[in-house]
Amino acid sequence: MNDTDYLNHAEALLRAVERCCDRINDESEVDIDNQRVGGMVTLVFRNGSQIVINLQKPLHEVWMAARSGGTHYRFDGQQWLDTKGAGEFYERLSQEASAQAGAALRFSSGG
Repeated sequence: MNDTDYLNHAEALLRAVERCCDRINDESEVDIDNQRVGGMVTLVFRNGSQIVINLQKPLHEVWMAARSGGTHYRFDGQQWLDTKGAGEFYERLSQEASAQAGAALRFSSGG
């Protein structure tokens, strides 16, 4: 994958995360404050915990840091997969956000 392809897919991921937060805030009592600065989105939950998602441009990866730890993802042409084989980005983000919010949340590429 070249730099342009990476940036297109990575930017689409960050926009989808932002759309998901807006949808969750509109459809539920969960309040996720999402803040974007450049290639990084920070999700802040009511309890003060955070999930940070940031682009690692030189490596063509997306990194996610949550209360349970950090994971790295690479785009395989269809989806963002954990570099250590632990699954897909949106699935993991849904699990982490649900745990930190105390409610079942669903993130997806469609927002």
